[in-house]
Amino acid sequence: MLTSSMRVLLAVSATLALGACATAPTRANVAPEPATATLKDAFRPDFMVGAAIADRHFNETDARGATLVATQFNTITSENVLKWERVHPEPGRYNFGPTDRYVEFGERHGMFIVGHTLVWHSQTPRWVFQDASGAPLGRDSLLARMREHIHTVVGRYKGRIKGWDVVNEALEEDGTLRNSPWRRIIGDDYIAKAFEFAREADPDVELYYNDYSLENAPKRNGAVALIRSLQEQGIKVSGIGLQGHNKMDWPTLAQQDSTLAAFTALGIHIMITELDVDVLPSSENRGADVGLTIEARPDLNPYPGSLPDSVQTALAARYADLFSVYSRYRDAITRVTFWGVTDADSWLNNWPIRGRSSYPLLFDREGRPKPAFQALLAAARLRAGFVP
Repeated sequence: MLTSSMRVLLAVSATLALGACATAPTRANVAPEPATATLKDAFRPDFMVGAAIADRHFNETDARGATLVATQFNTITSENVLKWERVHPEPGRYNFGPTDRYVEFGERHGMFIVGHTLVWHSQTPRWVFQDASGAPLGRDSLLARMREHIHTVVGRYKGRIKGWDVVNEALEEDGTLRNSPWRRIIGDDYIAKAFEFAREADPDVELYYNDYSLENAPKRNGAVALIRSLQEQGIKVSGIGLQGHNKMDWPTLAQQDSTLAAFTALGIHIMITELDVDVLPSSENRGADVGLTIEARPDLNPYPGSLPDSVQTALAARYADLFSVYSRYRDAITRVTFWGVTDADSWLNNWPIRGRSSYPLLFDREGRPKPAFQALLAAARLRAGFVP
């Protein structure tokens, strides 16, 4: 009798065999066949499935990418347009044109729309923390600036954006609070204040804390303590965002399971918010700090042209394993969002090494479904009992 994992791997092997029937030049010149099954339908009994999208998607200048988003996903997250440097680049000036189009795209396609992110130490202009003369702001002045920003941005999309990453990446790897400008000027309660201001701006919206590497016990323990502290202060946190910037060998499935169990015990929702799986050598890096840079070396970019079939198969199995854990926690997980649409969109092409060819998502650079996509559909059918 075939086990579930064996059936998934057979589906992957069949996909690779079909792809091998055509020469590479022919495949490059033929439009991809439309997928007959979709991620959003396959996992509808469990959770929403989404993608972080950029201007080219919601403006539909990337028509292929926009079609994939509309076809495959039922939730979207703003990759960059709602970060402070884009939406509020100068004092007193907001740039709502792109964000309006982002929200309109989601509404047009009946999607659950997520705003990312209100308070973060990165991609926040320096002026936010300074007065007109360039001197550091005091606590009260920065709190007033934070409140004005949150009220303006959240208030504009009240009832339309359904969930916000209120505070992003506030923890160090050891679980202590990052000593960001927000914390240095305001103090440890800047996180609580950000949630208070967001709740004032839209009493009905879902509010999340979002971070990476929470599968590591020290950081996970810090996040659990942070959420508990907010709850004890009477601050409603709707959910925790686990970014899910995974490697092929990290986190282990046991780490993933224990992390989901820890946050489920807090009685909050869980979102996998920035999912990808990096198949490239990690140079010992295990985090997702956007400020990290590593010098380029040929051995750290081993697949500049295409991904070997053996690695495609391994990636497909890795995704199937991760989703098997997610599905066990479907009562707590409300959505799984990929960080990008196709491999061409991925931030991992330039982080932490610029110019690498990365392959972390379910659709290749031409928008074709990869074996990992087929593996997830096969896994969903097996779990639902569609395959005898």
